[in-house]
Amino acid sequence: MQAQPESNARKKRGRDTNAPPGGLGRAIRFLGQQRRSATIAYSALLVATLAQLAVPQLVQNMIDAVTKGGIAHTILTKVPAEFQAEAASRAATTVEQLRLDQANGESLLINAALIIVVFAIVRGIFSFVQAFMAEKTSQGIAFDMRNAIFDRVQRLSFSYYDRNQTGQLMVRATDDVEKVRLFIAQGLVLAAQAFLLLVGALSILFFTNWRLTLVVIPLLPFAMILFMIFGKLSQPLFGMVQIKLSALNTILQENMAGMKVVKAFTREPYESTRFDSAATDLMEQQLKVSRTFAFLFPLIFLLIQVGQAAILYFGGKQILGGTLNLGEYQKFSLYLLYVFFPLGQLGFIISLMAQASTSAGRIFEILDAKSEIADKPGAGELPTIQGRLEFKNVSFRYFGSSDPVLKNVSFVAEPGQTVALLGATGSGKSTIINLIPRFYDASEGAVLIDGIDIRDVTLDSLRSQIGIVLQETNLFSGSIRDNIAFGRSDATLEQVEAAAKAASAHDFILAFPQGYATPVGERGATLSGGQKQRIAIARALLLNPQLLILDDSTSSVDLMTEYRIQQALDNLMHGRTSFVIAQRISTVLNADQILVLDKGQVVASGTHEELMDSSPIYAEIYTSQLVGDVDVAATDAASVGQEA
Repeated sequence: MQAQPESNARKKRGRDTNAPPGGLGRAIRFLGQQRRSATIAYSALLVATLAQLAVPQLVQNMIDAVTKGGIAHTILTKVPAEFQAEAASRAATTVEQLRLDQANGESLLINAALIIVVFAIVRGIFSFVQAFMAEKTSQGIAFDMRNAIFDRVQRLSFSYYDRNQTGQLMVRATDDVEKVRLFIAQGLVLAAQAFLLLVGALSILFFTNWRLTLVVIPLLPFAMILFMIFGKLSQPLFGMVQIKLSALNTILQENMAGMKVVKAFTREPYESTRFDSAATDLMEQQLKVSRTFAFLFPLIFLLIQVGQAAILYFGGKQILGGTLNLGEYQKFSLYLLYVFFPLGQLGFIISLMAQASTSAGRIFEILDAKSEIADKPGAGELPTIQGRLEFKNVSFRYFGSSDPVLKNVSFVAEPGQTVALLGATGSGKSTIINLIPRFYDASEGAVLIDGIDIRDVTLDSLRSQIGIVLQETNLFSGSIRDNIAFGRSDATLEQVEAAAKAASAHDFILAFPQGYATPVGERGATLSGGQKQRIAIARALLLNPQLLILDDSTSSVDLMTEYRIQQALDNLMHGRTSFVIAQRISTVLNADQILVLDKGQVVASGTHEELMDSSPIYAEIYTSQLVGDVDVAATDAASVGQEA
């Protein structure tokens, strides 16, 4: 596959820093998929907040009870009886009321304290329910998002992967989803709690003492302005953090995958320096974010302190003027904390929201990505194929490239034929085999199977009838049986064993202590190259396809393994239409049709004998690349025959 031009990479990086707007709102709408737990969480939050809002009123009742009881005790015990009525009048009460206040003061105090404890217990219970259900909701949303991302990634075309690094995709499915989850579990809950406290406290304050409330209200627009400014400033900073993290993750992923190469070429110091540079970039970007919020928090606390100072001054004046008593002032002060408390949380909410907004945008870049390869409306199922394949004037360009990789390629492969693709590197061999299962679509022309344009049928029905064995064998974590049955998970053990026998893999599988249950390790690390290739051949055989795509390279295995692989390939190709990227003389000599490619064009086609007579290019390739293989092949066959 061709690498994309540098300009395309730059455009891609530019898109990374400017995530689609509205992503956070779309992420929050995932709450609809967790409706039950979200409803319980926010209902519990409402009850816990109401219980919290009731406490200052109970505190006022306690203070009023203590104050009245103290006044009653002073007048009734220290003022002579004949002057008690006058003293009571000056205190705006009566002697009878004073006696009642003195008698009931302690019980009122106890009752108020008990009610506060009850409300605290209620708040604690519902806060626990809210916290647990909010966490459950956020984990459910993360689960839904990760599954949606994975499902989307599975369906995207190869051109998307040509333009995006694996590390970028991995970070979006892990760290970006976690950022959104944290906001929904904490930031969104805090924002809802802050809104309820703010509205509830301001409403109570207004009805308690509207003049004193007007002192606080002018501070709120300043807080909102701070919220918007820092949200705007911090979002691109967090976007750059995610990009730096993706770059670090890409280096780590590449290094782990290529550890043998790194050690073989003693490149550990270079890779360490490379990783250190990426880690330094990430740290510096995170410090930029920290500096921004280090400036934000003092501003928020400055606003709070200004508000408290204003209340102390104007509230004190009202107490001195006799329009505000001690209980009302204490209640007002406590409710005022419920106004300032959300302002104190503002920085934390902004941080979570900015991170989540950036990450949500990056997530929806994937979820909104359009696959260039998709089922067209009304696409039907491909019937069981006979195996006739035709390229009709096919040209192809990779995404973002103006230069064609294939130019007006036309040929026909009849059912059961073996077609060998021969040509120099970059001649278009891999592109041809990528177009057959619609890994890419032809830019011009058409690919037909049994006379049906492959773009008119569903991808699943097309690919399920094509077997692919490539030079670079990919196995998955799991057992040998799982990997052979990868394309047919419903296959029985007997069917798996039959495919393994046909692929000359049965004997070496049984040599393992666990047989077909043997774990293959990450990317088949516990198997040799030849063993992995025979597992891949068995995987294709079990699918029983009528159309085969093969990379016939066995250059990295020993003679006996090559012989066994060739036997397996012969079994696999028998009676099937096969397209083989020719790497060995036997493939060329036995092919029913050889396509010679040069610079994206078919410059010659025919059998070996025909091309030796008619094509100078084929004769040159045969002489320079393959003729030496004739003697080697004969020697190999003799050696293998002796060993057998």
